[in-house]
Amino acid sequence: MPSPRAELLVAIDGPAGAGKSTVAKILAERLSLKMLDTGAMYRAVALKCLREQIDLSVIDDHGPTTLPTIDRVVALTAATYLEFGPGDPAPILLDGEDVSGEIRSLEVSEAASRISVVPGVRRQLAGAQSRVVEQGGYVLEGRDVTTVVAPSADLKIFLTASIEERARRRWLEFHAKGMDVALSKVVLEVVERDWRDYKRDDSPLMLAVDAHIVESYGKTPEDVTDEIVRLLTPDVV
Repeated sequence: MPSPRAELLVAIDGPAGAGKSTVAKILAERLSLKMLDTGAMYRAVALKCLREQIDLSVIDDHGPTTLPTIDRVVALTAATYLEFGPGDPAPILLDGEDVSGEIRSLEVSEAASRISVVPGVRRQLAGAQSRVVEQGGYVLEGRDVTTVVAPSADLKIFLTASIEERARRRWLEFHAKGMDVALSKVVLEVVERDWRDYKRDDSPLMLAVDAHIVESYGKTPEDVTDEIVRLLTPDVV
């Protein structure tokens, strides 16, 4: 493979638990590009909502339903300062505080899924993400990065796996962190997140027409990365 351009932009989309973050990190290292974890930004805002004791349960599976709560979440997002600090992996800073570990809990994951259906939140974060990667030089991952955040990416990947496999991976991830979570609860969470992602009115999870579908089931992250690298043909890099 030819050496990639410094301004190369690779976008990895797909449902929760497909392995996007892990593969994006390996790919970024291999291509000497920076990585943008868009999901961490939603999680950080969700964490702030939980700290502010905002009742997110009023945001149902179909989208926003209670205007005062939605207005408060959108205003909170606008007043939040997010950045990625130095390091590998780069920590997510919420108003200057490193919350990289705290945002990976099941509670924050569920909250992030709820606020992700709010159009005002999505527009603010997608806009911020687009500005970060507009000059290229990134591997970015997250739901809707190939269709909304970086529709002009040089290479678009839709990474997927079955619900059962994605739930199993997340369950193992939780247990590796010492979190005692029932597998059945994780399966339910994955199903609910899929429903919200595919059914939301604003920027639903979609397959970009020029995206390459990559199945991660039965493959190591390195195997998946190898498959993506092979898609970096001379006309792309």
